[in-house]
Amino acid sequence: MYFEIDDYNALREALQKMSLALRELSEETVFNSKLVATELLSNVLQHGGGRAIFRVEKTGDEIRICVQSENKYRPPEKSVCADLYAERGRGLFLVDAYCERRTYSDEDGITVFLKIR
Repeated sequence: MYFEIDDYNALREALQKMSLALRELSEETVFNSKLVATELLSNVLQHGGGRAIFRVEKTGDEIRICVQSENKYRPPEKSVCADLYAERGRGLFLVDAYCERRTYSDEDGITVFLKIR
């Protein structure tokens, strides 16, 4: 699946289509996929130039989510959770908590791999 996201309406629409495509999987896996995609894509809309390319692939027992923004922000290799009372700073920490692994490349942007349970 391939989507171009440039606002929150497009994000919502893409997540609905992704959920439909993954409907044969457990409710937990679909929820986790939506959570991870929402965190990554919301960051792009707020901080990454406002436009993202979003791809989702299911292969075997993995879901691969790729998010590429116009700006070439390289995320830190190790995420850190913000203080409990901070208003932001938990997104990448949540993504890492739900994913098997996260990679970054200049061509594909941020790619995360979720293990299907």
